[in-house]
Amino acid sequence: MSESKNILLVDDNPKYLNDVLPYYGYNVTAVTDGVQALRYLKKNSKSVDLILLDVMMPNMNGWETLKAIRHDRATEHTPVIMITAVNEDQKMISGLRNGADDYIVKPFILPNLLARIEAVLRRCEWQSQSKNKTPAENTEEPEIPLTSRETEILKLVLKGASNKEIADTLVVKEVTVKTHLNSVFKKLKVTSRTQAVLKAMQMDI
Repeated sequence: MSESKNILLVDDNPKYLNDVLPYYGYNVTAVTDGVQALRYLKKNSKSVDLILLDVMMPNMNGWETLKAIRHDRATEHTPVIMITAVNEDQKMISGLRNGADDYIVKPFILPNLLARIEAVLRRCEWQSQSKNKTPAENTEEPEIPLTSRETEILKLVLKGASNKEIADTLVVKEVTVKTHLNSVFKKLKVTSRTQAVLKAMQMDI
């Protein structure tokens, strides 16, 4: 990123990220629970570029904090990456539906987290620039439309269904589901299930 970004780290054990992220050019403010986070955001919402939000915390957990962030007009569009020890598609998708911009599971590899932070910040910048462009300036390549079967499968992914559950529901082989999902990823220009869910929500599928 061209300029230093301000990250609000909400984690009851913030030492590692609080120490390491400044080495990569980020300004970090750390708080240890959701109550402190909301208190900080009330006074400093305009200066926060991204929130890293742990799920398991005392006083107010990550889900409750996320809902409060999204219900406040000052922070409703502030990007949030959830950090959790739970690796379940259903809970990840629930978090995305509640307004998370991305998700990372502990224990994570630092380069993976850094890449996700950069991707979310870049996406927010693109969206901001896109809003300020005139229709003539928006020269993005049009997306290839999904087939009815691909849309059907993507809707089931949005509900948190696994490939096997989708195959059972549609009475097809699991390999067929994987083939359709690969096509969906290609058409939506994404590389993961999580990104596909985010894109589908943006498209109101």
